[in-house]
Formats: sequence, C-alpha cells, structure tokens
Amino acid sequence: MTRDQQPRSMPDAPRKSDPPQTLVQLRELMLRISRGGSEIVLGPKARAALARILDLQGNPALLSITSLAHALDVNPSTLTRLSRSLGYSGFGAFQEVLLNASMVPPGAFYSQQAQKALASGEAQSTEALTHLCRENQANIDRFLSMHDEAQFRSAVALISAAPRVMVYGIRQFHAFASFLVYGLRLIRSDVQLLDSNALGLAEGIASMGNEDVLIVSSCAPYSRQVAEVAQAAAAKPVKIVAITDRADSPLIERSHSAILVPHETRFLSNSLTTFILAAECLINACASAKPAETKAALAERDRLITDLRIEL
Repeated sequence: MTRDQQPRSMPDAPRKSDPPQTLVQLRELMLRISRGGSEIVLGPKARAALARILDLQGNPALLSITSLAHALDVNPSTLTRLSRSLGYSGFGAFQEVLLNASMVPPGAFYSQQAQKALASGEAQSTEALTHLCRENQANIDRFLSMHDEAQFRSAVALISAAPRVMVYGIRQFHAFASFLVYGLRLIRSDVQLLDSNALGLAEGIASMGNEDVLIVSSCAPYSRQVAEVAQAAAAKPVKIVAITDRADSPLIERSHSAILVPHETRFLSNSLTTFILAAECLINACASAKPAETKAALAERDRLITDLRIEL
C-alpha cells in the first residue's frame, strides 16, 4: 500500500432495533409479530410462551429462568432462544424488563383474602362467592395494567369512522356481542350482529364495504368459526377489531386493532365480567368521539321511550 492510499473502511454492521424496554412495548411487539408486521419471526411454541409470559406480570415465577420454564412447561433453553430472538443479549436482559413491574400481582391482596376465607371454614357458598368476586376484581386490575392506549384509540377511531359496524361472537360470546351491539346502537343506528337473523355468514360479510368494521370476539379455547369469519372478512377487505384475551390469539393476525382482556377465574366457563367492562369502556369512548351525534341520538331515544310509554 502506498502512502497516498488509505485503507478502506469497513461498512458498519446493520444495527438491530433496540428490544422493548417496557411491558407495553413487549405487547405491541407481540401484536406485530402475530400480524406478520415485524421482522422478528417466532414459531408457534415461542409465540405461545411469550403470550403467557405477558400474562405473568408480577408473578414470582419470573424470578428465575428455571421457575419460569416450569410454569410454562418449556425448557429453559426455549426461554433463552426467545430472549435472543426478541433482541435481548440473553434471558437476564429480558427478565429485567419483566421484573420492572411490581412483584405483587394486580389484585393479589384480594386473592390472598379469598384464600383466607377458603381456609376459615365458612360456608361453601360464601367461600365460592368471595373467591370468584376477588378473581374478577384481579382481572379488572390486570385489564387496567395491560391497557394499550394506542390500540384502544385505534379501535375507537375505526368504529367511529365506519359507515357500518357488525359484531360477531358465538356461544357465550354471542351474549357479549349482543351487549356491545345494544350499547353502540344507543349512539348510532348502523350497528348489528353478523348473521343476526340467520340469513347466512357469507351473505352478511358480502354486504359489508371496505370501510365497514367487523368486531370479532373469542378467547381460549378459541372458536374456529370466529377465526375463519375474521379471515374471510379481512380478505374482502373489511377492517377488523379483535376483542380477545392474548397477543397470540388467532384473531390478532387479521386485526387492525386489538383489545386484550384477561378472564381467568374459577367460573365453570370463560368469565365475561371483564369483557363486559371492556365493552362499556369502548362504547363510552365511541360516544365521546362524536359528542354532538351522541347527544342527538340519546335525545331521540329518550323521546321515543316517552312516546311509546316503554318505561313506568
């Protein structure tokens, strides 16, 4: 090399984006991964593990890789690979983010109180009632702690701007869908259940336009039919709002926005308590998004109730 020649500088290695530093950022990343909108690709087992980890906020199982692997029924090596896939240097860095939240799970006080009641020899009916109520209180606390403002605002904006809204849920989520339709129809008339008159799912989806919104809801174990309806509607395309439980829910992949709702209790089926609360929050937010229209719709409703002498 001559004196005039300068050594070539090597190009900088591409930098990976910084890994999430908060639980909110982790949930947002999980949603992007589920929708195929992230450069990070996780297999089904890793996605399921991450979704369950995000539900363990404040759980002592997060204190060690061994206890967490045992809680998730996976090998510790799975958690190490998951951490690195997410951009962390190892499980320790991933664990720091998970432990940023309080080590006391939301609603733990109520659960502890319920455990005391169970051990105190009270009547079985009182014990069961107390425990179930406390578990639902804990779910509401968890719903608040995992609230994703961006996703919620997106859902409100989509619903508020849509020319027409349909809601779909089956089995016990049919009741949830009916409640959501009732609430939204307090403030706008163009909301209905998909296949409300058993005219056919295909016919209902075919009648929707590109700017319309379909709200779908289900939780584990997910109803295959709801996931297939969401996929068919998204292909039309119709905008999808998913109200579900976990970031790896099959409803997430086709959704434009998602509201995650915790539901695990000792109720003999999936608890709808927090889902109904989520619906109330969504209805109120949609009402606030268009205050003038909301006031007019409610005034007209009150007038008709009076004219028809519906209420005593």
